[in-house]
Amino acid sequence: MVYNASFSLKFDGNSLQLHPQTNYGFACLTKYKNNYPMSVKSDLEIAQKAKLQHINDIADILNVKVDDLEHYGKFKAKLPLSLIDEKKVKDSNLILVTAITPTPSGEGKTTTSIGLVEGLNKIGKKATAVLREPSLGPVFGMKGGAAGGGYSQVIPMEDINLHFTGDFSAIEKANNLLAALIDNNIQNSKHSLGIDPRTVSWKRVMDMNDRALRQIVSGLGGKTGGFLREAGFNITAASEIMAILCLADNLADLKEKMGNIYIGSTFAGEPVYARDIKANGAMAALLKDAIKPNLVQTLEGNPAIIHGGPFANIAQGTNSVIATKMGMSLSDYVVTEAGFGADLGAEKFLDIKCGYAGISPKAVVLVATVRALKYHGGQERKNLTTPNVEALKKGISNLEKHVENIKQFGLTPVVAINKFITDSQEELDAITEVCKANGIQVALCEGWEFGGEGAKDLAAEVVKAVEASSGTYTPIYDWNDSIEEKVTKVATKIYGAGSVVFNPKAKAGLKTIKKLGLDKLPICIAKTQNSLSDNTKLLGRPEGFKLTVREFEIAAGAGFIIPITGSMLRMPGLPAVPAAEGIDIDKDGNITGLS
Repeated sequence: MVYNASFSLKFDGNSLQLHPQTNYGFACLTKYKNNYPMSVKSDLEIAQKAKLQHINDIADILNVKVDDLEHYGKFKAKLPLSLIDEKKVKDSNLILVTAITPTPSGEGKTTTSIGLVEGLNKIGKKATAVLREPSLGPVFGMKGGAAGGGYSQVIPMEDINLHFTGDFSAIEKANNLLAALIDNNIQNSKHSLGIDPRTVSWKRVMDMNDRALRQIVSGLGGKTGGFLREAGFNITAASEIMAILCLADNLADLKEKMGNIYIGSTFAGEPVYARDIKANGAMAALLKDAIKPNLVQTLEGNPAIIHGGPFANIAQGTNSVIATKMGMSLSDYVVTEAGFGADLGAEKFLDIKCGYAGISPKAVVLVATVRALKYHGGQERKNLTTPNVEALKKGISNLEKHVENIKQFGLTPVVAINKFITDSQEELDAITEVCKANGIQVALCEGWEFGGEGAKDLAAEVVKAVEASSGTYTPIYDWNDSIEEKVTKVATKIYGAGSVVFNPKAKAGLKTIKKLGLDKLPICIAKTQNSLSDNTKLLGRPEGFKLTVREFEIAAGAGFIIPITGSMLRMPGLPAVPAAEGIDIDKDGNITGLS
């Protein structure tokens, strides 16, 4: 996503108005002939006019045989797990793309990631993008899809944003099968484990924003309707099944991890896991195809592997271990991204995913935008397209904190200034000057506007960082630390908190975690993406605040503990004017309004 603010472009007296609900998907070439634009196109228009190569040709770039592909039409295919080569994984160069604390519209990490892949290939490097799959929640909600934007996109854009190869559907079905089996076990006394329904926290999921389903009562209708209890829905990206899929090594590991899902306890106080109700075999069967990564292409015909899609504010926020290792087995350079700001996606990527996968990035790209820095400097969101160098300078403290955080992991960041057509040169220069004054590698990224050509400078800086890298990083905490110590280290070192408060419900959760012997798992803090703190109103670089943990969720299957802060929700709602209202299809099947 690139734009989400209304503005007017004027060309020699003529004015082009962009609608506030659709303008963030527009790309505009800034080279003019006679002061008139050469083209102004939406992301969808750009994608629909692209000449797609057959997926066999994309596979050939990676030296993958056609017989190894599982085709989903001419432009999509699944890749077998047998292509992963651990030796090649060690020799590949992994690049993580993260960002400063974003505005609600996002700062273009996916766009920058794709542009960087195009740029790396432009300068002679064999590079592949490895990204997450889009969730339909944002697609029909406010933020839009996750296929990049402008001239840095993965295609076929409509397919990727809408259902794709059915992975989300399979995850949803596996999740809901477990929910049905739990209720069935409670209902049938002859086959029951004696599960106490009051202890069951497992929810059903659907890949849509629907706030009305957050908290429901299920089992109405008397004896034949099941056991009456409080229940609810999460969005599919928040399912533990999604987290498990993205951390599994293979199908056998996936089945074992799903067996480890903690359901609740019996009336006698004994823990119950998914394996106890013999659920994990059937769940794994539903995911036999979803576990395989998906191969597509960029606008410039470079390979892109897309797989999994957990959110970073409530889960680990990065694509699957399998997809990342697949890319590293097939390419010299792999560009991947982690959701929201570096305090969320990057921290979880490094402290959880890399810990389980045994991998390490050799470079970290930190995406910054003029508009986000002005936002953190106090400028109102509706005015972010208005130049304001003073507000930008005030907001640079947020960028500085994220740079500091990356360095705490023992990694050197490269700042990518993702350029918008409303940015003033003075504002762009101000960011560059601050970075250079502090010895930080920085490059302007114009991939949204010019594709690979606009990302060559960034690609060159990233290659320098890779070549200077030691290839290792230092986690923020040791998994053997107590849960309290792990939360405190992330809160104080990464967020900038002064202390951590554990509410009574959280303290009770700590006792359960220790009793179950799960206290040595890594943590995956659920926190707002809109601030470094747990308070959405604290912008910039808040310091010394109290981080409050209200409760814990146990993701024993995924292999982490979830401390929940603030008022985090695992089922989003739609905005007043959802993006769905602008999406349409004609009698010939042509889609419009998708971004």
